Amino acid sequence: MVDSGHDEIVGLGYDNPDRPRVGLEAMTFAQLRARTKPHVAASPIRADFHQLTVVRSGHGVAMVDFVAHGCGPGTVLHVRPGQVQRLPARPDGRLADLDAVVLLFTADFPSSRLDLVFGPAVLSAPPAEHEGLQQTAAQLETEYRLLDTRDETAARLTVELLRQLLAVALLRIARLPSPPGSTPTEATDVFRAFRREVERSFTATRDVQDYAARLGYAPRTLTRACLAATGTTAKQFLDTRVTLEAKRLLVHTDLPVTTIARAVGFSEPTNFGKFFARETGTTPGAFRSRERT
Repeated sequence: MVDSGHDEIVGLGYDNPDRPRVGLEAMTFAQLRARTKPHVAASPIRADFHQLTVVRSGHGVAMVDFVAHGCGPGTVLHVRPGQVQRLPARPDGRLADLDAVVLLFTADFPSSRLDLVFGPAVLSAPPAEHEGLQQTAAQLETEYRLLDTRDETAARLTVELLRQLLAVALLRIARLPSPPGSTPTEATDVFRAFRREVERSFTATRDVQDYAARLGYAPRTLTRACLAATGTTAKQFLDTRVTLEAKRLLVHTDLPVTTIARAVGFSEPTNFGKFFARETGTTPGAFRSRERT
């Protein structure tokens, strides 16, 4: 990483050094803190895997896509692939002293069919749910430590047990109450399909009609589904996703605005500037300066 006077994104690919063929790692937050290099701990991180943290005790503040989230007993922090985060930290900037289980896993490891691509970054487990979730997280950590890849038969069974335990944890999390303003779990299949297609294609097209044609729905059907799930139209939802990516690149890279414009699908930088100002109330350059200050 080049030190350019501000915090650049550190890109992390999934890499399990102890068990390379297993798509899950389970550890305590203390272990994560001990193995995290100082420049990574102090930088925004963008990983290509899921990071699920179940907090038992302690306090800290995590940042996920420009939003600060307090973490304390009962907090569940789920950072998804592609999101930009800062690990939970103390007021002095050092990583927090959390008693927590941290699960790092690839998108294809869970056996659950739950939609894991989207959802709130932070949930709070009520006392009635807290104990069961903590027990499941502790079981995952224990079974992972017992995994011996030298015994192929036992390892295969243990990996399957880890998949099932992770599914239990994810199901417990799925039934936690959603925070205000988040997409409800009962969002329609139409909205979920649109949301997935937006994630794949938002840099290629910002035309709702293109998405409607790909998915086999009328544009007004997509808008109705978005309004029901988020309170915004399909076009507003799409533009919000483009804006988020532009913000990430403006703040956490040194790319020129013209390059960022092309990266998020604009052939003309002036059109990108107008779009960004309409969505945020400020210019790309002013936003970059303000957020880096």
